[in-house]
Amino acid sequence: MGIRDRLTRLLAEAPADAEAIEHQGNWWAWGQVRATARGVDETLTAAGLHTGARVGVVLENRPEHIAVVAAVIASGRCLVMLSPLQPAARLAADISHCVPPVVVCGTEVLARAGILDAVTAHGGLALELAAHGTVRAVGGCAPTKAAANPGVAVEMLTSGTTGPPKRVHLRIGQLDQALVSGGQTPKGDRLLSPSASLVATPLVHIGGLWRALACLATGRRMILLPRFTVDEWVSAVERHRLRAANLVPAAIRAVLDAEVPKARLSGLQVVTSGTAPCPPELADAFFHTYGIPVLVTYGATEFAGAVAGWTLDLHRRWWDRKAGSAGRAFPGVELRVTGENGAELPVGRTGRLEVRTEQSTRGGGAWVRTSDLARIDADRFVWIDGRADDAIIRGGFKIQPETVKRVLETHPAVREAAVTGLLDPRLGEVPVAAVEVEPGRTEPQTAELVALCRTELTPYEVPAYILVLAALPRTPSSKVSRVDLLDLVEASRAREELR
Repeated sequence: MGIRDRLTRLLAEAPADAEAIEHQGNWWAWGQVRATARGVDETLTAAGLHTGARVGVVLENRPEHIAVVAAVIASGRCLVMLSPLQPAARLAADISHCVPPVVVCGTEVLARAGILDAVTAHGGLALELAAHGTVRAVGGCAPTKAAANPGVAVEMLTSGTTGPPKRVHLRIGQLDQALVSGGQTPKGDRLLSPSASLVATPLVHIGGLWRALACLATGRRMILLPRFTVDEWVSAVERHRLRAANLVPAAIRAVLDAEVPKARLSGLQVVTSGTAPCPPELADAFFHTYGIPVLVTYGATEFAGAVAGWTLDLHRRWWDRKAGSAGRAFPGVELRVTGENGAELPVGRTGRLEVRTEQSTRGGGAWVRTSDLARIDADRFVWIDGRADDAIIRGGFKIQPETVKRVLETHPAVREAAVTGLLDPRLGEVPVAAVEVEPGRTEPQTAELVALCRTELTPYEVPAYILVLAALPRTPSSKVSRVDLLDLVEASRAREELR
């Protein structure tokens, strides 16, 4: 049974009083989820949006939003992801760019400047989703001809894009295979499970969505956090005696830094970690502190989740010899490494990692080239050796330097900006920047550049450090030298520490 059929059955048959989603100390029962999903479905049908129709959802980590996801996917419509994490102006631009005929928003998001206008500007209909789960039209009109994206279940946002937000079109078969590969299938014909799972990452990103769908696919109760904090994560693990939970590398570091008592995590058997590379020394530190193995995974939005990783059996047998590896290919996944000419490279050689799987947007018959440099050893473990593009991974969030660069260059005193990633022991990488001052202009203060970034960027995109320079360092070909830029940043930070 695929996820679409599974959701349809849950919405029809789950006992009304059965616990479904815990959020901020309160439980949503399946009756509440069903009522919200039914209200959404009826409203969309009345608006002329049937199977295949695109439905925009500004997706927050809230129970009523889970109900919307279930309603849209179960009905065969296409869920168009919109991120509430970005500033209002960027969200409005995103809506205007992808033009879904209907956009579902929480009350607070819909009240942000420009959001309602962005929905109605192209003849769209805005639906307000209240915290208790009711939905009502608040602006615009029902589209006379709803745009459709047949065969696509989710237009999924990737992290960090240049220009208009990039979307990956995920087929329902991709979601099904991703759940099967990750072992997220129900046992027998059981509808609900007494166990629980924790969702602490944003639903609007593939990691959060996959974990929410995994709960629904297996019938487990969902513990939904608005966002990750050490206290709330530990509390959920402890209260529900969770046997497995997920932490991105930055969160693993945060738990260690908080010196959480071992007894509070005593029920955990494993922690999974994906989204960003997890240094082996960090995984080892967590294991030595708590006796809990960290099972690293590797995946991408384009594959609807992880395609390789560690299992508990692999960890017991191989970790001492293979620490630092991303694990082995999951069932139904093939991996290979190729050179620049596309030819497969020998065992142990570094090149571009390619993936063939039904989880791919291109189906199971085509090899898909990733942006990652990797090697595969004789024991079939894959090792990620870096990225072929310039993306910065900050605590699991992907940042495109060009996005930050463009914002800095909107300042009237900035002639040119450069952005690169700086290694960070807690977050993996952080963006740092330098700006070249426009001749004849007053040198901008770092504080005003940071304030500009905070206005126009998501919080994780804001540079951790900004240098103001008379001239950017350059290579002989006149390109900005990122190596020299990092040296300047390090030197500047060292001088500040001496003051």
